[in-house]
Amino acid sequence: MRVTSAIWAAAFIRRCHSAAIYAVVRRRGAAEAGAIFVVLDRLDGTRTLFGPAPQAAMADEAEVSDRRFTMVGPEASEPEAVEAKLRREMDFDPDLWILEIEDRQGRHFLDLVA
Repeated sequence: MRVTSAIWAAAFIRRCHSAAIYAVVRRRGAAEAGAIFVVLDRLDGTRTLFGPAPQAAMADEAEVSDRRFTMVGPEASEPEAVEAKLRREMDFDPDLWILEIEDRQGRHFLDLVA
């Protein structure tokens, strides 16, 4: 059984705060199953956007319940490019969540799919 988006987002924010990383919910989406996007601001003028990994990237059914992410676009993007991508995603899916974290070291605690 998959954890709801609202619970996952709250736990992720708490995880970041426990490591002294500033994190906020920028946009609340559908509480049950809204897609979650994470913006990592490295505080050097660049950002990285992470989005949900495609289901095809999951190796087996045991992993389907886990939330996995993939990098959307280049690792060091201009803020305007990240915002443009988020606007396109919101046009496609108005129920998505946007979480934002700020960390100079680039820590994000997300499970990434290679």
